[in-house]
Amino acid sequence: MTSQLTNAATEVMPAFTGYVYPNEATAHPIWSVLIVVYPYITGLVAGAFIMASLVRVFRVKALEPVYRFSLLTALAFLLCAPLPLLCHLGHPERCFEILMTPHLTSPMAVFGFVYAWYLMAVLLLELWFDYRHDLVVWSKTESGFKGILYRLLTVGVTDLSEPAVKLDARMGKILSIVGIPSAFLLHGYVGFIFGSIKANPWWGNPLMPIIFILSAMSSGIALCVFNYQVLTWVRRREMNMRCLDTMAMFLFYALVVDAAVEALDWLHRAFAAEEGFQVLQVMIREKLFYTLSVGQALVGTLLPFLLLGSLQLLRRRVPEVVRRRMIFSSAAMILVGVLAMRWNVVMGGQLFSKSLRGVMSHKFDFTGGEGWLMGLFLLILPFIILAMLLRLFLSERLPSSEPGPHSAAAASLP
Repeated sequence: MTSQLTNAATEVMPAFTGYVYPNEATAHPIWSVLIVVYPYITGLVAGAFIMASLVRVFRVKALEPVYRFSLLTALAFLLCAPLPLLCHLGHPERCFEILMTPHLTSPMAVFGFVYAWYLMAVLLLELWFDYRHDLVVWSKTESGFKGILYRLLTVGVTDLSEPAVKLDARMGKILSIVGIPSAFLLHGYVGFIFGSIKANPWWGNPLMPIIFILSAMSSGIALCVFNYQVLTWVRRREMNMRCLDTMAMFLFYALVVDAAVEALDWLHRAFAAEEGFQVLQVMIREKLFYTLSVGQALVGTLLPFLLLGSLQLLRRRVPEVVRRRMIFSSAAMILVGVLAMRWNVVMGGQLFSKSLRGVMSHKFDFTGGEGWLMGLFLLILPFIILAMLLRLFLSERLPSSEPGPHSAAAASLP
């Protein structure tokens, strides 16, 4: 009887390994490329904000040239963070019901509150307090659309006295401190959703929220390094090597911690060898070989680890040009590796058969509402928004006679 059911399932969907239940043979993954892009973008937001917090909270002076740049990067990607979910929904116009009819027992519903808090009460306010002095100056010197925008953002708050500027700096620091746990909560809850599904051996893991947060820090810092070097090259400006080396140092530290925790997770899985571990091995060797073994482990972890680690040991002996290329390559590979990690988590758990003896397959369209093209567009859109934000709020017209807390640093940006 079992062989007959298996043969019948094979006729319907031959692309599976081992034994799967007949009702799973015609099934396909419910979550697609968009749900892979969603945690990836939110992780970049959290990591970029942590990068900016190193200046405000932990007083890493070498990173001041990229302070505002990191905040604008976090804002650009945060604005796009809910778009993959909205595109995935059948009725995206009903998303406001999360806030209108709250259900605090649902992790997905809590995301609406965390997102609104982080966007409006933390990131936007911190940017406004940091830019207020500069916006007042720009509102008096700019005309056209920019002048109107700057004047709208400074209505009734044009005080440029020293106590007012100090208050801006103090409020910005408080918001940075509040924003660090908020950033962890924004991305950690995604890992919480996966880790709380005990029935799936691929997802049911208490380390999943921690792994998501640590990989978010690595990818967010790598994004700032990548964007900083690209922007410097596009604008043909001289790169601040002290700043770049410091960014590479923190990127290396984040990568080491992330890799250590993920390695601990896999060692625990291999040592425990619980039910379904053999199917995990099949997925690693076959279904997820290129994204897990090659993309995540080799390209996203091992190669950047060797490159960045060698720079920490031999920094003074490596020529500046070679150092820049090694850092840029490491950042790009980490971004690819974390994207592969998101794919492995989202898709790997869905390919895991409930029989714990087989692995299913998947096939996605290139076009359509949830195809590869839409996923690529959602990955490119934050960079377009970032370019617009940089055009509006990243200027070399300052410092003025009475600079704000970070105006001088902003002037040194590429």
